[in-house]
Order: sequence, then C-alpha cells, then structure tokens
Amino acid sequence: MRKNSIKNTRVNGEVQKELSVIIRDEIKDPRISPWTSVVDVQVAPDLKTCKVWISVLGSEEDRVNTGAGLKSAAPYIRRELAHRLNLRNTPEITFVMDQSIEYGVSMTHKIDEVIAKDENAAKERGDAVNSDSEETDIE
Repeated sequence: MRKNSIKNTRVNGEVQKELSVIIRDEIKDPRISPWTSVVDVQVAPDLKTCKVWISVLGSEEDRVNTGAGLKSAAPYIRRELAHRLNLRNTPEITFVMDQSIEYGVSMTHKIDEVIAKDENAAKERGDAVNSDSEETDIE
C-alpha cells in the first residue's frame, strides 16, 4: 500500500474516528483532559506504526498530563483498536502533541482585540470631530 493511496487515506480516517471515540468515551484516566481531540492520524503503509496528532485545549499542565495519560493507556488503546478495526496488523501508536487549534484560538483573540482597538480609535476620532464641529457652530 502506497503512502498516499486511497486505501491508506481510508485507513487513516477510520483509525482517527475510532481513536477519537476510544479516547473520549472509553478511557477513564483523570489525567486526560476532556478537551482532547485527535487532529490527524498517519498510519504507515505497512500498518506497523501510527502517528496520532493530539490537541489539548487548556494549560501547559493539561497538555503534559494528557500526554502522560495517553502514553500509559497506549496498549489499551491499541487493543481496543484491534477489536474495532479489521486490519492485517494493528499499528503501534505514537502520540504527538499538536498545538494548531490552540494557535488558531489565540490568533482569533488577537484579531478580535485589534478590531476592538480600531473601533474604539474610530469612535474617539468621530467624537473629536463632532465636538469640534459643535464648538464652531456655537461661536
């Protein structure tokens, strides 16, 4: 199976869907944050290894704890994946922390702040122009 083949793409999608369900519903480890999401999955063409990109919304401590919890639960997750998917081999899972969602949220907040600043500056300029015109009308 080639890396970018249709079969590999389908396997990646199925593994991602099942891993999301397993992590969200099955694992009871309190270290794993409820704001954990599976961003991407890449299964090797030989089905021996699997890289899973995980995003955790929260503090750095939440990310570290979730990483430790997922690492300790990896054998259980692999066993559950083997039960749910009919693959020739069940891949060894490697979790990688991905901060793209958090980066997107922080960029959205920064954009909102800049827009609010611009609106406030425009209001102040508008008020200054109105107050100047009122003064000239009175004189």
